[in-house]
Amino acid sequence: MTTPRDVFTALSDGISEGRFSELSALYAEDTVVEHPQAVPRPTRLTGRAAVHERFAGVLAGALRLKRKNVVVHETTDPEVIVAEYGYDAESVETGRTIEAANIQVLRVRDGLIVHSRDYHDYLRLAVVRDGVDDLVKAYEQAPPRELSPIGPRTSSDPESRRGVFERLVYGVSDKAGPALAELYAEPTHVTHPFQPGSEVVRTREELREHFGRAASLGVDFEIADLVTYKGTDPEILIAEFAYQGTYGGRPVRIANIFAMRIRDGLVVESRDYGDHLGIAGDLGTIPELAAKL
Repeated sequence: MTTPRDVFTALSDGISEGRFSELSALYAEDTVVEHPQAVPRPTRLTGRAAVHERFAGVLAGALRLKRKNVVVHETTDPEVIVAEYGYDAESVETGRTIEAANIQVLRVRDGLIVHSRDYHDYLRLAVVRDGVDDLVKAYEQAPPRELSPIGPRTSSDPESRRGVFERLVYGVSDKAGPALAELYAEPTHVTHPFQPGSEVVRTREELREHFGRAASLGVDFEIADLVTYKGTDPEILIAEFAYQGTYGGRPVRIANIFAMRIRDGLVVESRDYGDHLGIAGDLGTIPELAAKL
């Protein structure tokens, strides 16, 4: 029996070996592949033929990618895994290299990928191709962001993995600020893989500063499209969601996926894959963000 982990391994092996024209065979005929943080707006591919066109076209001619540092989280849904990994990326055109982080949520059924939500470090993958100017133009020409309906807030056991996460993200929305640091262990280990120049956050004092800055921005956000996946490891929680609202009269939507380890009701480790490129693109600050690499 082919497991979801086996299918991910075959996919990432094929990418690392440059066998792009073969990869669509790993997907179901009616597969759906989403890129919530794609440039300049989220994309959705439907069907094996569309996946083949993407792999064999754009990707095959632009980059050489070598997978490394793979962590696969099996979940309590036997069809679903979440894979975190890095790429050593080389631009075919420029010959430059860079490291880039990735995370994917894969649903595999009968040995084929039926649904995938893929998050990549688009800023680094553009920088290595000397593509910062193209990023700027893409966001300048992008349509307004589409917002999802805001549903009622969920309420889980506050000491459960999901309950801890709900207290965190709803607290951000409510501008709870420095008080949110109490949801983290001391010490903790929080990183932002898609944010150039960010440092590891280890202490509650550092977290108080972090959340205080966020609360002071004065932006009104709600939480949209919250989905969580419980790891078979009882400490692991993966959460997809979006901060959604308005800023300067414009719609704002920031897609995120967090990979967290929660122990005794406290966050001991978190990798927060936020759409920092999308924020910079909407604010017109991509060159400043890229300069931090």
